[in-house]
Amino acid sequence: MALLITKKCINCDMCEPECPNEAISMGDSIYEINSDKCTECVGHYETPTCQKVCPIPNTILQDPTHVETEEQLWDKFVLMHHADKLQTS
Repeated sequence: MALLITKKCINCDMCEPECPNEAISMGDSIYEINSDKCTECVGHYETPTCQKVCPIPNTILQDPTHVETEEQLWDKFVLMHHADKLQTS
């Protein structure tokens, strides 16, 4: 499941530089997470770093509209960071 930044966001700039997939960017009024890039830090860390650094509790939550398994998140990580090492047949 990708993550979602709620309207509780205070634009503190803590999450954006911590995202290893560059999935977080400034939206119209608050930061947003690109679900195509978000792996919940699978492949990088045990827990999502954006949630760890956010000073406001329950601001970054799982996005129920983008349900993904751990395996799907892992596959997304591999494609984004190791596509050059994948063999095509």
